[in-house]
Amino acid sequence: MAQATADEGASGTVASAHAAPLGRVVLSAADIDRALTRIAHEILEANKGPQDLVLLGIPRRGYPLAVRLAHKLAIADPSVDAEQIIGQLDITMFRDDLSRQPTRPPARTKLPPQGIDNKVVVLVDDVLYSGRTIRAALDALVDLGRPRIVRLAVLVDRGHRELPIRADHVGKNLPTSATEKVRVRLAEIDGAPGTDFVEDHVAIEAPQQPPAADSSESKEARP
Repeated sequence: MAQATADEGASGTVASAHAAPLGRVVLSAADIDRALTRIAHEILEANKGPQDLVLLGIPRRGYPLAVRLAHKLAIADPSVDAEQIIGQLDITMFRDDLSRQPTRPPARTKLPPQGIDNKVVVLVDDVLYSGRTIRAALDALVDLGRPRIVRLAVLVDRGHRELPIRADHVGKNLPTSATEKVRVRLAEIDGAPGTDFVEDHVAIEAPQQPPAADSSESKEARP
């Protein structure tokens, strides 16, 4: 699975201490906001209202996206209490690449007060790639309760699925090659003091080409 990293693993995003755009920006901050507004309305329409909705964000960047979505839902339907429907689902110990990736401390799983039994749970993540992150999320969910329905909302679907998993709500379908990197930058995660974070964005970075061999050195090396 090319270019997946320890930060987001199978989702295909890449983390960095610096957050200035490093590639071709495909979603600006305004684009991300519009995509989340649309997804929020899609969620309400698919559920025929806000009844029994629970949003569970997958760390790291899925959680702030879920928080933003919850507030978008509250704007669209004033009966929604954003703080009461939001939670975080850690999948660290359910990943299938633990033996190959550097160990990352688990985040804290946080469920809303009403739990998830018989609820309509919307898993929220930043990038859908191979599908392995979502498979791990489904395994983690089973340990916590029995939702009535589980749906998936992602900011970006970049393709290259390795498992039969698809998103119900997508901010942007983004065709990529398996060697490209998709970078998602959000203020809540990447905007810490000391970074060069500018604004929310999604960018595609092409793979780095190995440096070309110096022809003069090659000649000198010949017997």
